[in-house]
Amino acid sequence: MHHLVTEQPNATSAEIDTLSTIQIVELMNNEDQKVAAAVALESIAIATAVDAIAARVATGGRLIYLGAGTSGRLGVLDASECPPTFNTPPSMVVGIIAGGAKALTNAIEGAEDDSAAAVSDLQSHEFSSRDVLVGIATSGRTPYVISGLRYAQEIGAFAIGLSCNPNSELNLCSDVVIAPVVGPEVISGSTRLKAGTATKMVLNILTTATMVRLGKTFGNWMVDLRATNIKLKARSVRIVSAITGLSEEQAAEQLNRCNGEVKTAIVATTQAIEPSDARQLLTRTNGRLRDALKLTAVDDDRLTN
Repeated sequence: MHHLVTEQPNATSAEIDTLSTIQIVELMNNEDQKVAAAVALESIAIATAVDAIAARVATGGRLIYLGAGTSGRLGVLDASECPPTFNTPPSMVVGIIAGGAKALTNAIEGAEDDSAAAVSDLQSHEFSSRDVLVGIATSGRTPYVISGLRYAQEIGAFAIGLSCNPNSELNLCSDVVIAPVVGPEVISGSTRLKAGTATKMVLNILTTATMVRLGKTFGNWMVDLRATNIKLKARSVRIVSAITGLSEEQAAEQLNRCNGEVKTAIVATTQAIEPSDARQLLTRTNGRLRDALKLTAVDDDRLTN
């Protein structure tokens, strides 16, 4: 472990315990500036991963995150935010953490070292060759994650390794490796800091870019959101109003007619058709709103053919 970048002492924070509070805050902020730059250097690898994920999800595959400790928690967090944001089924993006659900709030001793558990956890989720696995291991050597990635390759799934150390063990069992090297932590070895932030940034990009490629957005509007609370219902109204030109009151009425479906409300409004016909247009364009809005009245006639 001593050779890992994330385990090295950080000279900048060598006397952090002697600093004032504002100095500690400024030191940490300065170190955090390095995170985005490190992630940017991995743009090509991230884009390659997104294309692989989008291709497999488009044909019925899933995105599975696998990790231990902070890495596992971040994977579960990202997965759990996809359904309300993009109206995806919970099974499309899944987060698996070593030690199970209890590990989300408690440290499970030895869970990250249990290689056999990774395979059994994946099997319990019916992981298959159609899926993509993102193995998250800041150190690049977590046995639980290494085992999962090896299993993914064995069965023909697409394996993506995410680490904050270069040339790690993940390189030997991944089809693509994403490795933003953020350098030593302010508190040596505390990878919930810069490494955790870098991991969260990468996961944000993986799922968001994938959903954009799958047509889950229109411009930068989240037109596939699931309005499960007051805030999201208000957002739905604003989106429909902004795209169609309806007043917010009219947009709310149209959404009610369309069972709260933002895309359906937009197509029904712009094409002056019934919600059921709008849904058929969206089905014909694989849910891609921009394509559905390009269809003309002549194209609409195809709905009955």
